[in-house]
Amino acid sequence: MGILDLLLQVSCYVSLLGALVVLLLFYIISSCSSSQDDRKGPPGPKPLPILGNLLQLDLKRLHHSLLKLSQTYGSVFTIYLGPKKVVVLAGYKTVKEALVNHSEEFGDRDQMKILEELNQGHGVIWSNGEVWKDIRRFALMNLRDFGMGKSAIEDKIIEECDKLKELFKTFKGEAFDMNQPITCAVANIICSMVFGYRFEYDDPEFTSMVARANWNVQLLGSASAQVYNLFPWIGRFLSKRNEFLRSNAATVEQYTKLLSHLKETFNPQMCRGFVDAFLIRKQTLEESGITNSHFNDKNLRATVINLFTASTDTTATTLRWGLLLMAKYPKIQDQVQEELKRVIGSRQVQVEDRKILPFTNAVIHETQRLSNILPMSLPHKTSQDVTFQGHFIKKGTTVYPLLASVLYDESEWEKPRSFHPAHFLDKDGKFVKRDAFMAFSAGRRVCLGESLARMELFIFFTTLLQHFCFSPPPGVSEDDLDLTPSVGFTLIPSPHKLRAVPYAAAIIGRFCLHQRV
Repeated sequence: MGILDLLLQVSCYVSLLGALVVLLLFYIISSCSSSQDDRKGPPGPKPLPILGNLLQLDLKRLHHSLLKLSQTYGSVFTIYLGPKKVVVLAGYKTVKEALVNHSEEFGDRDQMKILEELNQGHGVIWSNGEVWKDIRRFALMNLRDFGMGKSAIEDKIIEECDKLKELFKTFKGEAFDMNQPITCAVANIICSMVFGYRFEYDDPEFTSMVARANWNVQLLGSASAQVYNLFPWIGRFLSKRNEFLRSNAATVEQYTKLLSHLKETFNPQMCRGFVDAFLIRKQTLEESGITNSHFNDKNLRATVINLFTASTDTTATTLRWGLLLMAKYPKIQDQVQEELKRVIGSRQVQVEDRKILPFTNAVIHETQRLSNILPMSLPHKTSQDVTFQGHFIKKGTTVYPLLASVLYDESEWEKPRSFHPAHFLDKDGKFVKRDAFMAFSAGRRVCLGESLARMELFIFFTTLLQHFCFSPPPGVSEDDLDLTPSVGFTLIPSPHKLRAVPYAAAIIGRFCLHQRV
């Protein structure tokens, strides 16, 4: 090793030691200055200097650790993720009270450090203040104009179902990984609303956009990304952090090109989708002499990325869980198909059919509840000092509403850890709403695309169950299907393959098997 290399290595260690000393001093000073507030604050395990409670937590499955701590410290408690103070809310009543009854106080978004560098306060998910209010209001209004929650989008979902059915048929009953086909189908719905057109499933630009969005979501939930969020000064040593930044840089480049093409073909007299509506608003404001509005290129790009990623990942993941559960529990699949055949027959299912398909509707809701794909919600932040359930929480404190504790709340659900569609049925078999069903969160930050997601889930799920029976690959039993989720920002099914056998052929096969028995 050369002298220069040795000096550089020594310098690196000295810098690291210096950073640790600074953090330790910061911890001591902040602990002393806030001791009065901490005495009134929520309880929690005693933190270590610098590390906080990290040694007591599993960063790969943080929600599991927080659920266990809630059993000891109650429904409102404090943990330290490194030097970062976090208040955790657990249980249906507590989460509802915070997000709904105190929506203003708990309504800000806490920006993750790794995303702060990329979003810089832009977009509709990670922004706050007037930027968030303006962009969210505009997004809601225009997405509704382009069909969100209305019959106008129904035809596009049905069209995409037809494309997906044809693709499933090409596998001729052989087992295959349904991840990419389902994700592409769901992604095309938001693409048609945002860009004004859909993509073919084999379009390389489209497949790379979908794959990268999925990968970014999983990287965001990695332990390395979480460590970087807490200790950004060691970020250069984390390969996942650098991989995430490279992937997001490629995403930004791709969306910049897409938006440039839409700008080049932009005609304010013919609004094709959300992007055109945004450009019209931007042009109108500029013509009025307003050049510093929130309707700028950075907010447009960030919002489009937010809409695509959030709408695609959550709905596609839920659908994959739904089909996996049908293969895992064939008797429930039979009940769904019996109801569809008896009530709908061979015609195309419509959104309005929800009210006459109570069991199927209950199965979809129970899939969302049990799959629990976003167990901690996105992090919130208090917008002001607040006294909540007798605990003082300072302005700017990070808050984790633990949605898993709501969807698995033993005081609200009869069988919280089981797949039990009866959770959403009364004694007469009619569908019933449950207040503790918070799959889309609640309050000011409730999911922007909830009505669209509900439509997509219902039409995709029922249409696929009308035409296919889902089962494990040959040689794999239902008991062998693993429901353990993969680690990531959202809880996705572990890698698996399923068979999609055309419904008619599956029924004949079952009849023949019954005759032999």
